[in-house]
Amino acid sequence: MITFFLRSQGVLGSAECSCGRNHFTCAVSAFGECTCIPAQWQCDGDNDCGDHSDEDGCMLPTCSPLDFHCDNGKCIRRSWVCDGDNDCEDDSDEQDCPPRECEEDEFHCQNGYCIRSLWHCDGDNDCGDNSDELCDMRKCSDKEFRCTDGSCIAEHWYCDGDTDCKDGSDEENCPSDVMTATCSVEEFQCAYGRCILDIYHCDGDDDCGDWSDESDCSSHQPCRSVEFMCSSGMCINAGWRCDGEFDCDDQSDEKNCTTSMCTADQFRCASGRCVRLSWRCDGEDDCSDGSDEDDCEKTDTPPCAPDQFLCGNGRCIGQRKVCNEVSDCGDGTDEHPHQDCRPRSSDGNCNLNNGGCSQKCQMARGLVQCTCHTGYRLMEDGRACQDVDECAEEGYCSQGCTNTEGGFQCWCVQGYELRPDKRSCKALGPEPVLLFANRIDIRQVLPHRSEYTLLLNNLENAIALDFHHNQELVFWSDVTLDRIMKANLNGSNVEEVVSTGLESPGGLAIDWIHDKLYWTDSGTSRIEVANLDGTHRKVLLWQSMEKPRAIALHPIEGKIYWTDWGNTPRIEYANMDGSNRRVIADTHLFWPNGLTIDYAGHRMYWVDAKHHVIERADLDGRNRKAVISQGLPHPFAITVFEDSLYWTDWHTKSINSANKFTGKNQEIIRNKLHFPMDIHTLHPQRQPAGGRNRCGTNNGGCSHLCLPGNKTYTCDCPTGFKKVDQHNCALSLDKFLLFARRTDIRRISFDTEDMSDDVIPLADVRNAVALDWHAEDGFIYWTDVTTDSINRAQWDGSRQEVVVDTSLESPAGLAIDWVTNKLYWTDAGTDRIEVSNADGSMRTVLIWENLDRPRDIVVDPIGGYMYWTDWGVSPKIEQAGMDASSRIVIISSNLTWPNGLAIDYQTQRLYWADAGMKTIEFGNFDGSDRQVLIGSQLPHPFGLTLHEEKLYWTDWQSKSIQCANKMTGLGRQTLAENLENLMDIHMFHHPHPPVSLPVAMRTPCAVNNGGCSHLCLLAPPTKGSSCTCPTGINLQLDGKTCTHGMSSFLIFARRTDIRMVSLDIPYFADVVLAVNRSMKNTIAIGVDPKEGKVYWSDSTLKKVSRANINGTAHEDIIATGLMTTDGLAVDAVGRKIYWTDTGTNRIEVANLDGSMRKVLIWQNLDSPRAIALYHEMGYMYWTDWGEHAKLERSAMDGSDRLVLISNNLGWPNGLAIDSAGSQLLWADAHTERIEAADLNGLNRRTLVSPVQHPYGLTLLGPHIYWTDWQSRSIQRADKTTGANTITVRSNLPGLMDIQAVDREKPLGFNKCGRRNGGCSHLCLPRPNGTSCACPTGILLKGDARSCDDSPETYLLFSNRVSVRRISLDTNDHTDVHVPVPELHNVISLDYDSVDGKLYYTDVSLDVIRRANLDGTGMETVISQGLKTTDGLAVDWVTRNMYWTDTGRNTIEVARLDGTSRKVLVNNSLDEPRAIAVFPSKGYLFWTDWGHIAKIERAHLDGSDRKVLINTDLGWPNGLTLDYDTRRIFWVDAHLDRIESSDLNGKLRQILISPVSHPFALTQQDRWIYWTDWQTKSIQRVDKHTGRSKETVLANVEGLMDIIIVSPQRQSGTNHCGVNNGGCTHLCFANTNSFVCACPDEPDSRPCSTSEFVCVCVCTCMREGLHISYVIGGALTILAILIIITAFIIYRHKKSKFADPGVSNLTYSNPSYRTSTQEVKIETSQKPPIYNQLRYKKEGGGDSGYTKEKIRIVEGVCLLSSEELYWEDLKQLKPSRGGLHTCMRTDTVSLQASSASLDDGETEQLLQEETSECSSINTLTPVTVTPQRHPQHSLPDTGWTPARKPSTESEV
Repeated sequence: MITFFLRSQGVLGSAECSCGRNHFTCAVSAFGECTCIPAQWQCDGDNDCGDHSDEDGCMLPTCSPLDFHCDNGKCIRRSWVCDGDNDCEDDSDEQDCPPRECEEDEFHCQNGYCIRSLWHCDGDNDCGDNSDELCDMRKCSDKEFRCTDGSCIAEHWYCDGDTDCKDGSDEENCPSDVMTATCSVEEFQCAYGRCILDIYHCDGDDDCGDWSDESDCSSHQPCRSVEFMCSSGMCINAGWRCDGEFDCDDQSDEKNCTTSMCTADQFRCASGRCVRLSWRCDGEDDCSDGSDEDDCEKTDTPPCAPDQFLCGNGRCIGQRKVCNEVSDCGDGTDEHPHQDCRPRSSDGNCNLNNGGCSQKCQMARGLVQCTCHTGYRLMEDGRACQDVDECAEEGYCSQGCTNTEGGFQCWCVQGYELRPDKRSCKALGPEPVLLFANRIDIRQVLPHRSEYTLLLNNLENAIALDFHHNQELVFWSDVTLDRIMKANLNGSNVEEVVSTGLESPGGLAIDWIHDKLYWTDSGTSRIEVANLDGTHRKVLLWQSMEKPRAIALHPIEGKIYWTDWGNTPRIEYANMDGSNRRVIADTHLFWPNGLTIDYAGHRMYWVDAKHHVIERADLDGRNRKAVISQGLPHPFAITVFEDSLYWTDWHTKSINSANKFTGKNQEIIRNKLHFPMDIHTLHPQRQPAGGRNRCGTNNGGCSHLCLPGNKTYTCDCPTGFKKVDQHNCALSLDKFLLFARRTDIRRISFDTEDMSDDVIPLADVRNAVALDWHAEDGFIYWTDVTTDSINRAQWDGSRQEVVVDTSLESPAGLAIDWVTNKLYWTDAGTDRIEVSNADGSMRTVLIWENLDRPRDIVVDPIGGYMYWTDWGVSPKIEQAGMDASSRIVIISSNLTWPNGLAIDYQTQRLYWADAGMKTIEFGNFDGSDRQVLIGSQLPHPFGLTLHEEKLYWTDWQSKSIQCANKMTGLGRQTLAENLENLMDIHMFHHPHPPVSLPVAMRTPCAVNNGGCSHLCLLAPPTKGSSCTCPTGINLQLDGKTCTHGMSSFLIFARRTDIRMVSLDIPYFADVVLAVNRSMKNTIAIGVDPKEGKVYWSDSTLKKVSRANINGTAHEDIIATGLMTTDGLAVDAVGRKIYWTDTGTNRIEVANLDGSMRKVLIWQNLDSPRAIALYHEMGYMYWTDWGEHAKLERSAMDGSDRLVLISNNLGWPNGLAIDSAGSQLLWADAHTERIEAADLNGLNRRTLVSPVQHPYGLTLLGPHIYWTDWQSRSIQRADKTTGANTITVRSNLPGLMDIQAVDREKPLGFNKCGRRNGGCSHLCLPRPNGTSCACPTGILLKGDARSCDDSPETYLLFSNRVSVRRISLDTNDHTDVHVPVPELHNVISLDYDSVDGKLYYTDVSLDVIRRANLDGTGMETVISQGLKTTDGLAVDWVTRNMYWTDTGRNTIEVARLDGTSRKVLVNNSLDEPRAIAVFPSKGYLFWTDWGHIAKIERAHLDGSDRKVLINTDLGWPNGLTLDYDTRRIFWVDAHLDRIESSDLNGKLRQILISPVSHPFALTQQDRWIYWTDWQTKSIQRVDKHTGRSKETVLANVEGLMDIIIVSPQRQSGTNHCGVNNGGCTHLCFANTNSFVCACPDEPDSRPCSTSEFVCVCVCTCMREGLHISYVIGGALTILAILIIITAFIIYRHKKSKFADPGVSNLTYSNPSYRTSTQEVKIETSQKPPIYNQLRYKKEGGGDSGYTKEKIRIVEGVCLLSSEELYWEDLKQLKPSRGGLHTCMRTDTVSLQASSASLDDGETEQLLQEETSECSSINTLTPVTVTPQRHPQHSLPDTGWTPARKPSTESEV
């Protein structure tokens, strides 16, 4: 047979090839090649085409009887039919199967499978046909937004500029103003409105998502030196420029490239791209164009398919055609002799010995052809069959695979279960959640569905994360904050775990078995471990580490895996105790970013962002293979779960998934993310419980860390601590190098080998420079030149405290005198050397002259000397005694920047480092014998220290710590490198250098503090020691004792502190007033030299406070009624304090303790500021910098007011009186002058000009002193000429008021000294004597000397958090706080004039309380069962109180002490608000601003209820009664007016309209007073005319109720007034009788009212009453019974003749026992018109009403005229041309009072309804609603939880 074989080159891209006759055309290959084979080779069971296209669709001969023939021709075992598995691969073996019965706990899939019920609707396609996931969408919670696709996202992600829904529906239809959210100062606003951290702006990353944060970055700092800046602003590695690969988003890194940019160790691809030289000819196409694999030795893979034979001529034929005695190759290489062919019988027959076949035999073209059963393959002999090892094929089974003869079996590890397909495994437990860091937040997404939720937000830069499933914790690292944090998995309880010593913690892993935290840090090049709370932290791996990034743990095996993307990228592993470290992979890696371990599959997976690949290997690094090598722009992190990989990609900002075996089935789980970083699958099987805890329950017996190894464990110690035995660590460090690094202080332990630097855990280290230590108490000390402070802490970071933090500007040097426990320091800002005790106390200035930038300082307590470097204009090193004596310059030549100093006590030498000369030198203590120790390779030495034989130093430029021999300078070593910002350095060791003096001479200060009262300082040997005093205090002549404080000093306010500058000493040094209380904004200041107290005002705290000059005895003297107290003056002679308040525009006075406070001046003040007193003359002066600036004077009692100067003033700030020179001085910040004038304002002249921005001004002796805001300084000048200006202190931001004090100066004569000037309260000086005065609001009596304790008539009002009083006896109308404690949200007030008690409701606490007006006796009278108590009224006669509760819709009553509580009205109330009582009339009035606003009246027992007003009402808020004119007044906050009517609701009048938003009102004399929310004021108007409107008090937030307290207000009496009317509990009076009643809850006392005595009546009988009363009562009851009987008979007869079309209305009297009063309408047949009068139950959705209530719907029609009253309903007539309004009304409308409507009236009303409503009876009842204001149709709530759309606060 002639074989014809043709491989022809077809046309590329054409889908068809044509072969000749008798040939079969194979499918076109991927490369466009065509292959032709002989036609008879088709369907011969042999793969001749190489792609099986010649065998596809062939009907092979029938399968054996044991097999099943699939529709696609495949044969499978008959036992596999209908087993639920798709074995045919076309599902034909599972068709027409009888339905399988599922168990009870199983779900029946549509394809017949049975799966666990738990798997139904878990987001996983377990059935295979997705029938288990056809579920209803879950409901989104209240705090979630539903996307259009049904998924739920966090509510606040809606319209946040970020696409969170997969379909983008959360960013559709957003209001435009949402995008205009302003970002904070530390944020950058993206183009679409989103806010990101400003540090992300121009950082080269697209953080906004639209690159708007990377546009316009020209002004920003360009990329770093090792980076290339793309045109878009993005920064990339400089080595990637012109490497042939597009790394910039805009491809600008490959533009304008020269031909060759590759380095010596790189290969240049044909495309120009550079790849590593080692990748050349490695069998991988690294160039992407194959040029790195060109011209290599051919190791090409064979061109034939696995089941084909390669002929000698290169052709491929089917394997079965070999040795078939036909030369199918054409060159004979497929037959004998080239092949070892066995002879075959051409006459074979399947019937004979099965044709020699071991399994199946078939005849094809007369020849025997052997085939095998499924699960076997034909061997080379063409006869025998061999078992196929399915387990050898990767991914055949998900996890475990066992091969069997002719088959296989898959199995799953513990925690997983085989799925119905019998091949894949499903994890048991909850649905998996992907947890990922998104920089600004941590989110979770369900991979199988669209659920997407926020776990933690408002993060800075979250990168790495991991979780601890058992403890329900999540951990993450933040590379902006350099912290590792943790929180609960529900997002609560965020805590710092590791907060120091981190630089770039990019990887994080949790050991869930041994509870350890491991992390990588590419900045410090370390892997560290700690407990989960961050304790016992240890550097685990540090050698040969470059840039460790991803980390993964296998605690079951005791292994740690990590990636390193340094110069030699690699993946390594070690035991978890750091031992047995090995490299797994170090080839074909560039940026190995993410790393994860498949615990069930025993494999590891990693991503490489530069190679754009995901790879995998066995856990020992073998069998490495690429899983995905396409479509990975920049993969970052990866995780694995079941059969899927999930990874984040920086470039696409997405989370993706794929099959972990094949890399196929790729899909995007979530995209458009902010910046996806690390990712983990949150599921218990990702932390399987199978592992053994090697440390057991007792931490392995270890004192600190127990770390697992391969089989056992190791005890380990925190970094730097040595092990004392196998299990225990040392408790302290013996010796360590201490060094400062600006933002942290570190130590390098010399107790261990690793020499790792460890950060001492200190808080708030901003810029640490100088260091020292004290071995005796274990403290380390450091200076901070950013916070300008000296601090200390224990060597382990505990007990941290600030030692000195005031009057420091640049503390650069620090030294401890460990002998006398003193602290010495230099300050290069103030050019001083100071000393204090080691705790910062008794601080004093030692040297203040001839210093110019002093730097380092060292002390020699043995010799009594100190040494310091000075690197000013003439650099030098000086020596002085430790008491500043004997000062000399010891080195002054060949110095530039002398930095560190060190003393060698052994050789008596001084060492120093000079950063300018780049040397380290030494010499003797006197400067002699100077030598250079090290003079080369010292770029910039800074800190210097000595220990034993070595010298240690820090170098700024080389960023290293080095050491050398101190004698020779040889043996240089680098201890640490790559450390930025290195500062001072010291060696901490035990003990300090020994003091080698005789005991007697050793410490002169040791015995009795050297005889000193304060500081004892060491001195050179001749003196031994000397005494000195704290700053500003002089030493007395005895040389030992200090005076008792400053006598002459300046004291000034600096917003957050108060400072003093002594004028007793030859230098100016400020000392802080040590008040143990924080100050927020201290402005004005005053001093009482007599008692030594300082007074100050704080405009933020709104207080005036005082304390002793030493800072003790702090107290607030004025804490209410202040706004901005700009000026303050102490009258030390008259013992008073005066102040100005520019917020309230008042000048006030009080006693020095704040008592007897009085407003002196309140009119015509605009912005009063400075105030000055002249007690002797009786005058006070003040400046006013309002619109018309002026300088005024008045007597000190406020009389005889006079404007002294009003022209050429701008901002007159400071003011001072020169009594000696009889002149007035002031500072003007606008005219920039300090001026003077006579005390009467004449002879005005300029003293100093220009001054920049003077504020406070004072004078003492011959000088004036002032504070200046702009120069931040205190200045001094001569007071007469203004000459000789000097700066007293500078660099003091926030300077405010200043006062000069001389405590030696006599005070002068007190005009009020004798018997307080004869005054009962205040005695105030005047020019010609004194005058008596009363506290604010109280009138002076006729004797002009005495006062009452309180005003007679006054207003009381509440503003939520306070109750205040305004006296109406005086005309200043100043509000005075009533000192009632614990006010939270006070709404309603009333007053009981009998007991003098204030009653009030607090809706925040839900209580009713009472208290005396002096704040005492506060008690809660009602504490339970209240919701929103809006109204309160006291019946002062009967001693009852009434209140409305708008939350419960009730009106209640109780005795004034809260007993005998009873609900009076609880039906037909919608929103009851204000309430008022008229005890002498027996009436109760209240407003209701519910759906139908109304004002009602009832008797005091709730009976005889009547609607007075219900038309033309909006929000009737306040209500008050005018008892004189017998009228009701109310405010309407909706219609913006105040109205009145008589007590029946008639004669209605509008008093004033419009008023903006009135809330409450009250009446006194001819005035109506009200509170207004919108104008924030109390106003009044004439009650008769509505004119003479005036504002009583303005600018008060949160105004609520207002009442009048007046002797005339609560008068009159009633029947209950005496002995409670004889009732045991409640007594209710009406016009001419009374009713006794019992409380709702019986108390211990028996209630005498029984049912038959008091049904709903009248008069209760008691023993001892007069016989006439008894007879009268009996007759009354009899008469009532007769009337009731007659009434019943009448009704009975009438019902027989009733019109069948009219419904009956029944109602009941108010009863004390029924909880509701219902209106019942019984219906019979009615004409259609009556259908409108029936029950409707309104739901929440109906026309906006929120409460379900029974209402009578439309049908009662009312005329909209003024004179419409409920009593006159029967007179309703059809109106001509009037406005018809068909009102929806509540049950109360028809049943407000038993006297309102009798039956006849009701009938008449219903009959007339036909004509009245005919015009609208076609409308649906629900749609007709009364409209008040069209724009605000719903009433207000104000303080109650918002239940209605429009609130009073919104209005």
